[in-house]
Amino acid sequence: MSEPNPYAGGEYRDGEYTWGPAHPPGAPGYGYPGGAPGYGYPQHPYPPVPTGGAGAPLLSIGDITVLPDSIVTPAGTMPLKGAVWNATDMSRTEERIPTHAVVLAVVFAVFCLLGLLFLLMKEKQTVGFIQVTVSSGGRYHSTMIPATGPETFPLVMGQLNYARSLSV
Repeated sequence: MSEPNPYAGGEYRDGEYTWGPAHPPGAPGYGYPGGAPGYGYPQHPYPPVPTGGAGAPLLSIGDITVLPDSIVTPAGTMPLKGAVWNATDMSRTEERIPTHAVVLAVVFAVFCLLGLLFLLMKEKQTVGFIQVTVSSGGRYHSTMIPATGPETFPLVMGQLNYARSLSV
C-alpha cells in the first residue's frame, strides 16, 4: 500500500473526501428550488387555489351541507335565506327476548323453574330512518339518516333547529 492515493485530485482537498457533486457554496440544497424548506410538511411550489366556496361548512345533515349563505345538496345549491326544514321520524324501537335467553330458560327449567327468570331478559333494538327534507329557491331535497338508537331523532332535531335558525 505504498502507492499514492489515485483519488487525491479533484474532489479531494487536503486528504478529505467531499461527498456529492461540486456546486457553488451559495447554491440551494438538493431538490429544493428555493432552498431547503422549513420544518413541517413539504412546501408546495404552487399556492392553494380557492375553490369558489362561500366559506367553511357550518353543518352537515346526511348529504345536506349548510354553508354561511347557501345549502349544498346533490340536487344542487339552494339559498339559505328562507329555507324550509322538516324532519319525520320513521324509526321504531323493538323489544324482544334474545335467543340465548330462551336457550338458557329451557336448559335451567329443570332446576325448580329457576330458568324461567331468563325470560325476563329483554333486548332493545332501534330500526328505521329519519327523513330530513329542505326546500328553498324552488328546489327540494330529501335525505334519509339511519336511526342507530332512540337518541338519534333528538340529535337530528337539534341540528335541524340550528339550520332553521340560520335560515331566518
